[in-house]
Order: sequence, then C-alpha cells, then structure tokens
Amino acid sequence: MTITMTRAVLHRRALNRATLHRQLLLDRSDLTAIEAIGHLVGLQAQTPQTWYVGLWTRLRDCRPEAVGELLTSRQAVRIALLRSTIHLVTAADALALRPLLQPVIERGMGSNHGKLLTGLAREDIVAAGRDLLDERPLSFDELGRSLGQRWPDRDPAALAQGIRAWVPLVQVPPRGVWGRTGIAAHASLDTWLGAAPRHDYPVEELLSRYLAAFGPATVRDMQVWSGLTRLAEVVERMGSRLVGFRDENGAELFDLPDAVRPDPDVPAPPRFLYDYDNLLLSYDDRGRVVTDGYRQRNTSRNGMLPRAILLDGYTAGTWTTTVARGTATLTIDPFARLSSVNIEALAVEGERLLRFLTGGKSTLDVRFVEPA
Repeated sequence: MTITMTRAVLHRRALNRATLHRQLLLDRSDLTAIEAIGHLVGLQAQTPQTWYVGLWTRLRDCRPEAVGELLTSRQAVRIALLRSTIHLVTAADALALRPLLQPVIERGMGSNHGKLLTGLAREDIVAAGRDLLDERPLSFDELGRSLGQRWPDRDPAALAQGIRAWVPLVQVPPRGVWGRTGIAAHASLDTWLGAAPRHDYPVEELLSRYLAAFGPATVRDMQVWSGLTRLAEVVERMGSRLVGFRDENGAELFDLPDAVRPDPDVPAPPRFLYDYDNLLLSYDDRGRVVTDGYRQRNTSRNGMLPRAILLDGYTAGTWTTTVARGTATLTIDPFARLSSVNIEALAVEGERLLRFLTGGKSTLDVRFVEPA
C-alpha cells in the first residue's frame, strides 16, 4: 500500500502546536486521569512522584490523591516499558504493551548484566525468581540476595536484573502513591493484576497511538520513543492509514489523516513540565519544543533532567521548589530576560503549581532568577 503524500511542509512552529495540542498542553483537558494516561500511552515515571505534575499541567481536574488511588486499586501500574524505562500506564496497556516491547528490555539486559549470567539456563532463573516473588513483593536487593543463595558464584544484581528483563514486574504501592513513601518492591505483572499479558497487540496500533499523542513524527522519532527498530517496514504496511508531510529540512513526517494540526499562531500558555516529561524525550529531533537554552542546562552527570517551563510552546527556563518553615517557594530560572506579561503569567501558573504540590497548606512564594 502507498502512504498518501502531500506537498505540505510543516514548519517547526506548526509541529510545535500540533504536538502541544496532542499532549494536552495547549488547553487543559477534561479527560480523567486514567483516560489521559491511556491517551498519552503512559508517563515516564522512574521517579516515585514527580510525574504527578505531568498530569496536573495537562488536566483541568487533577487531584493527586485520586491519581494515587489508581495505583492502589490496580487500575494503573508503574512498569518497565518504553525504552526499558519505568512508565505509569493503565493496567490494560501494561498487559498489552509489555510483550510487544519485550525485545527492547531484553536488548538492554543483554548488553550489560546479561554477560554475567552466561552459562545459566534462563528458565531456571525465571522459575526461581517467580517462586520468590509469589511469596511477597521484593526489592531488587532482596531478590538478588535470595537468588544468590542458589547461584552463589554469580552477581546478585545481575540475577535480579535478569528477572526484571525476563519477567514483567510492577513496582507495587505504596511506592509512587502521593504523599507516601516505600521501597521499590516488585511483583509479577500477571500476579498483581490477576490477568495474563496478551501477545496479540499489533505494533501498527502502537504507532497510531504514538501519532495521536505525539505526531506528526518521523520513523526515527517513533523508534526513539518506543525503543523498537525496523519501524519503517511497519509504517509502509500501514499505507493509507497515514498521511505524509515534510519538515522544513526535508525529513518525511507521518500522521493520522484526521488528526488536528492547529494554526501555528494559536497562543500557547505557560506550562510547567516535570523532570522526565515525555514531551522532552520522545523524539529524535526535539527541536519542535526544546531550545538551545535547555540543551545547555541539561548537562547532569547522574541522568537527572532539569524541570522545564514552556513559554509560547518552547522550553524557556527551569524551575525548582523548596519547602521550609511553612513556606513553599517556587524558583523560576529563565534562559533570557522575561517580559512583564510572561512574568505575571508564570507567577499565576506557578502559584497554582505550588497549591497542587502542597495542598494549599503552605505560604506560597514565587521567585524569579535574574538571567545572566
């Protein structure tokens, strides 16, 4: 089949506005939290709770306690999925997507810890790990130590990582629940949800959902987001289910025929993103949102990402919060001098962010760093 190609060129600002619309960042959405998680195909969530801001900044009604209940009621889970990274997803998506993304997770395992397990039978490690996890949820340290009793000549961390790769595991509550703490303890997905993962989810459907939440996009963007390879073949199979464009550099973009592509001049309000917001991590070419100022700040050696603010749809600064002596302080560090209009808009949005984070129980203070 042939993909319908247009002569249209989507310039960077047009891509920006289309992306913001689909990411629920042009206008806050009336979707429920579980509906938004499904629409976004999950939120990157390797930190226990910073991802709550990712829902707050997108939804008109977002109560963190209600979002936390999605984890305790098992409607949503935190599990290694896209790019082998912990994501918050609906229970249905965890069951559907984990088998599809299994090669991505095993690829990462094989390049490091897998070498330390050479000579051991995978089925033996999996059986032993499942037996242990069926007794109770375990941290990776606990799991590794217990497996090490059976294979004392092997690295316990490698044994635990083998289970992470070969057995779908969820991080169980209270880890990740708003206002609570807990060790990163794991249970098998099928035991936790009382359902077996499915093995019939089509990769074409995954790409359609990616475009609905992140498009228009190149094949390389799709591969960066998912970790999957050889997606050009899948896109070709999708044929008339897609339309094609070009970006201003000539790269081929794909999209859903009926997807909304807003006017590039539609206003984009200020937004606060969390540290691992998928908007910043789901493209090969991140220039549709990410500016040079953000790239220069993103130099952490420990993998931590700065929390970004968006102005007119693009990264324009970073933000941090502190709470001390009953006062919650939001510090906004812009990349360049701000207009009085942007300062006022960020201050209003920043106070809303602080009320969300503190439950309105602290005095609120929004501060701006003077750019160098």
